[in-house]
Amino acid sequence: MKIPSVILLLGACLVTLSGAAQDWPYYRGDQGGSGFSALEQINSDNVGELEVAWQYRSGEAETFAEQLPRSALETTPILLPEAAGGHLVFCTAFNQVIALNPETGAERWRFDPKISLAGDRPFKCRGVSWWNDTRSNGAQCSQRIFTATHDRRLIALDARSGKLCESFGDHGTVKLYTEEEGFVPGDIGSVSPPVVVNGTVVIGSAVVDFVRAHTPRGTVKAFDARSGALRWQFEPIPLDAKAANADQWPADAVAASGGANAWAPLSVDETRDLVFIPTGAPSPDYYGALRLGDNRYANSLVVLRGSTGEMVWSFQFVHHDVWDYDTPAQPMLVDLQRDGKTVPAVVQLTKQGFVFVFHRETGEPLFPIIEQAVPQLAVAGEQLSATQPFSPKLPSLLNHDLNTENAWGLTPWDRGACAKKIAGLHNQGLFTALAETPTLMLPGSLGGANWGGGVFWPERQQLVVNVNTAPFVGHLKPTSSTEKGEHLPPAGRTMRITMAGTPYTVVVESLMSPLGIPCSEPPWGKLMAIDLAKGEVLWEKPLGSVHEMAPVPLPFDINWGTPNLGGALMTAGKLVFIGATMDRRFRAFSADSGKMLWQHTLPVDAPASPMTYQRGGRQYVVIAAGGHHMYQRPMGDYIVAFALPLKDK
Repeated sequence: MKIPSVILLLGACLVTLSGAAQDWPYYRGDQGGSGFSALEQINSDNVGELEVAWQYRSGEAETFAEQLPRSALETTPILLPEAAGGHLVFCTAFNQVIALNPETGAERWRFDPKISLAGDRPFKCRGVSWWNDTRSNGAQCSQRIFTATHDRRLIALDARSGKLCESFGDHGTVKLYTEEEGFVPGDIGSVSPPVVVNGTVVIGSAVVDFVRAHTPRGTVKAFDARSGALRWQFEPIPLDAKAANADQWPADAVAASGGANAWAPLSVDETRDLVFIPTGAPSPDYYGALRLGDNRYANSLVVLRGSTGEMVWSFQFVHHDVWDYDTPAQPMLVDLQRDGKTVPAVVQLTKQGFVFVFHRETGEPLFPIIEQAVPQLAVAGEQLSATQPFSPKLPSLLNHDLNTENAWGLTPWDRGACAKKIAGLHNQGLFTALAETPTLMLPGSLGGANWGGGVFWPERQQLVVNVNTAPFVGHLKPTSSTEKGEHLPPAGRTMRITMAGTPYTVVVESLMSPLGIPCSEPPWGKLMAIDLAKGEVLWEKPLGSVHEMAPVPLPFDINWGTPNLGGALMTAGKLVFIGATMDRRFRAFSADSGKMLWQHTLPVDAPASPMTYQRGGRQYVVIAAGGHHMYQRPMGDYIVAFALPLKDK
């Protein structure tokens, strides 16, 4: 008997949905970036029994030993359905794509794109994307892996074998740039995974936006997922006076500026044919006199029609950014419960420490947003926005107020030294622009929230996010000579970057006491939970121990929190798993109370987001541990899987 095609389609959908409950087919579990798993074999009662199930090393610590200090292993693996090979697939910092046996960690295949190592951009890759081409009926490359590289190539691989999909682009590869668009090797790359919406693969970019006024613009490009043909592209910076945002930029915006790029992960609502794009700051980050205006579509959430690139709605979180307050985190597509109804929402976390929530289809704020007056003192030629958006009905992720009264120290001596430092700062609160004198930066460009974003438990309406709280000091120094430095001041060092094409060099350093600890009260990194139905904080806890950050490492934990990069994982087992910290620890917290229930010391730091899946009746939790160039600590190339001990039969 011939089975009707609609029944076959329904069956395929049910298999996909049931598989998704145990698999992790997308970068953060689902296309909306929830970071939540319904698995509960590992739970708050037995998490203390977790042990290493297997450990894998990619070999890049040796292969790229010279470049390793300029890299970060930020990858989160995905687990493919059995129809796509059932592999655990991830990208390395140097864009190799590797498939493992999810139960043993044994390597199944590896693809090396042999990237160019040119330029100064750090090497990193947060993840790859899977796509099922339902039209191809099981043929080669009907199951695809998309990956984007440091040297700006979009590559399609057969998910089962790791071989190039010859029918995509030029034998499996699409070049994402042209020299005419302003590409300079090392000034623009790809970091976050592509997304696929109804047969269209969409990719942002990572632009070096702080060393020059004029940089590559942050074009978002979309390609046919089968052929690689360009379908549309979105320009956040106006190319001419006809652009919808042209009145918010100078007449020749492309020549004056650049950036406004989508370097953070994108999200997709396939049912509604929507792609959600978080955009960053225009260049240069800390000086805007050459790009006067609000610079609309920079520092924004931009929502486009996936099939056409048509603008649906947008919201700008920072007008005329001179603080490097990129929109850093993946937009979270969640369903909120309001007055007995389910409302499709999008949650955006920001470096400023705000939580913004919108109706996913219309952009209407689901919690009030106000335009609030902000400080106006700035260097000559600058024109700051008179107001900035605030989200007053949702909890702030950090305290923005630091003054002589709440300066912190271990002793009256160093507390007094911090108070003296703070008293000498240009400090008018949040959105104080850098001046030619030392200026408080709280938060600095690390955030608040950063690219790890948040995780969301739908049934509980519970949001969990990791936060940075440490203060920085910066100023604009009239440029007399070229100075080189780091984008962020690692390990307490001072960043000095000459913003070519401007009169200034930006100088940034951590605000530290004479003992080398932050001048603000700990924790300097924390994990917090918010009830999004009520808009209330449920709990917050320090995240990270500083025992390895002391001049002489200490043999015991000091849980004052550390800077953190990477995200969390939340499961129906009432657990929140997270690495991210500068202490080599991987931890599990109670989703109910925030109490730490388990921790494991990894070979190196794990500035990545964990994931989970179930295979062979056993639940695994996986984290990448490779270190981060900003931490200035030991580096590595580990993927580590944890599970409960096997029971004797």
